[in-house]
Amino acid sequence: MSVKNNKKVSERVSKELSVLEWAGVRNRATFALFAALTLVLSAGLSVVATTHKNRFTFNELQVLRDQANGLEVEWGQLLIEQSTFGVEGRIEQKAFEQLQMEVPDIAKIVMVNYEQR
Repeated sequence: MSVKNNKKVSERVSKELSVLEWAGVRNRATFALFAALTLVLSAGLSVVATTHKNRFTFNELQVLRDQANGLEVEWGQLLIEQSTFGVEGRIEQKAFEQLQMEVPDIAKIVMVNYEQR
């Protein structure tokens, strides 16, 4: 009897295992189910990764838009400041041309102190 059992065991061992049998899957339906579950899981993980990347990129876009708005405000302030610098020269020019005003000599300038009581 032991010789008979040894033959059966040796026949089974010598028989080449298919990939499905090696993986422990006996029929194709089970293998298809595992394959489908693997595909669904990988698709779900890629959706999560893409959503995370999109949110991070959108947050970065908002930060850059805030910086752009701040720079536009600063640019406007600088333009106003530049235009006020030009006004002083224009006022002096008009005072000289139309009113014949001149800048007095330093000896003629009188400083007045104002004391609060």
